[in-house]
Amino acid sequence: MIIIALTDIHGALSHLEQIERELRAADWVFLGGDITHFGGASAAADVINYIRKMNSAVFAVAGNCDEPEVDAYLGAENLGGHGRISQKRGLTVLGVGGSLPVPVFTPNTFSEDEYKVFFSRMEGAMDSPPDILVSHQPPWRTNLDKVWGMKHVGSRSLRNYIERAAPRLVFCGHIHESSGCDTIGDTRLVNPGPFRHGKYARICFDEDTLEIELF
Repeated sequence: MIIIALTDIHGALSHLEQIERELRAADWVFLGGDITHFGGASAAADVINYIRKMNSAVFAVAGNCDEPEVDAYLGAENLGGHGRISQKRGLTVLGVGGSLPVPVFTPNTFSEDEYKVFFSRMEGAMDSPPDILVSHQPPWRTNLDKVWGMKHVGSRSLRNYIERAAPRLVFCGHIHESSGCDTIGDTRLVNPGPFRHGKYARICFDEDTLEIELF
């Protein structure tokens, strides 16, 4: 299975035509939040409908810079969202939206306690752990959650859940300056960086292998 993973689009459509071939060839397209730049459902639909012209198989979460109504739009369109699950070819994906509070106001944030309750609820609701997390918020203390290359600002609750559930892949975003790959145990982590600057990931995922390329 080929997955094209984009995050932190922030409403910028200018790079999408440049990866049209990759989008059309993908089995799944992941959008890791901040689809809009402080926009609502209509702004999110503009971005997603543009992508769906090239590939209708989209799974997305809202980021902290998306209005809360974006999550409701994603759910109504069966495109994913916070706490929603999708399956394809035997792979289960769980969406984790929003982020921890940041120094300036953004409209879609959760406290660490709220994330802790969320992951506890998902563990009780799911028959087995997901294969993939699509999370705007990165986990704590990795190469993907450093602000200015120094301070870790990821979620401890998310990291604890990853350590318990051991998904094969976590695709995240949010921290623009911390693009790259890392691991927690056997779990592969990737933040390709903001697509508003043309960055994205191509992930080859099958029963035995997981390959990640960053562009």
